[in-house]
Amino acid sequence: MTTPFSGFLNINKPQGITSHDVVAQIRRGLKQRGLGAVKVGHAGTLDPMATGVLILCLGAATRLSDDVMHGEKQYRATLKFGETTDTYDAEGQTLITRDASALTRDQIDAALPAFTGDILQVPPMYSAIKQGGKKLYDLARQGQTVEREPRTVTIRALEIVSWDSPSFILDVTCSAGTYIRSLAYDLGEALNVGAHLTGLIRTRSGAFALDHAFTLEDLQQTEDWSSRLTPMHTALPHLPIVPITDDEARDLRFGRSLPYTGDEIERGVAMLPSGELVAVLKRLEMVWQPEKVFPE
Repeated sequence: MTTPFSGFLNINKPQGITSHDVVAQIRRGLKQRGLGAVKVGHAGTLDPMATGVLILCLGAATRLSDDVMHGEKQYRATLKFGETTDTYDAEGQTLITRDASALTRDQIDAALPAFTGDILQVPPMYSAIKQGGKKLYDLARQGQTVEREPRTVTIRALEIVSWDSPSFILDVTCSAGTYIRSLAYDLGEALNVGAHLTGLIRTRSGAFALDHAFTLEDLQQTEDWSSRLTPMHTALPHLPIVPITDDEARDLRFGRSLPYTGDEIERGVAMLPSGELVAVLKRLEMVWQPEKVFPE
């Protein structure tokens, strides 16, 4: 049976701790509440320097982490021109210092369109991407630099919030997998002055917004966390709802397929009238095949 703690926690991650640290704190909190057996994971890592939306998956919701992780992201990034670091952010060592005093807002505005749409981005060396079976940041800490394959990411919008030379604040709307640190580095190079990231807030991840995130302190002071959970189905707004009956729910839970109903829909969520999520469905020719099934 799915526990009452199957759902998502929208956490406002504080600065200075890792995403894994947040998971560990939530696990301790569940154990203190007699729920130590509940699985916990996160959907999309934030660097220790970054704050904002960190989605925690609890119980059966851990099976939906991939769907949630690949939602569109929004960030508020603070960049500083004139300095390049080895990590592309303020936590790294300064490599090059250049004079950015002549840089203007108009020059920045003119450079931004080249970084919107589908672009190729080279991940930073200090990242968790694996190459040759080793994480890049482990190689970087050993003093190694390796060639990284550029990856296609999508940046839907870039909007300057404020400009106070040599720093400025930028709102970014982008696809999952976009490195804002790489964006800062690439923009600095395009303007021939260098740049690095000095602050980052994730303001939205898919259906989860910072305005509705909870702090760790708030959770510590809340005895019943069920009121803080986001139900599983509401975290998947990109998947259309496929209404089903009790009999169809039983068939899905036995691994049986259903007749396809839809208008060129490739994936959907099977839901009872009560709002209970039964399965994630994928289209296979003219039937709905259960991709992920959830207990009653």
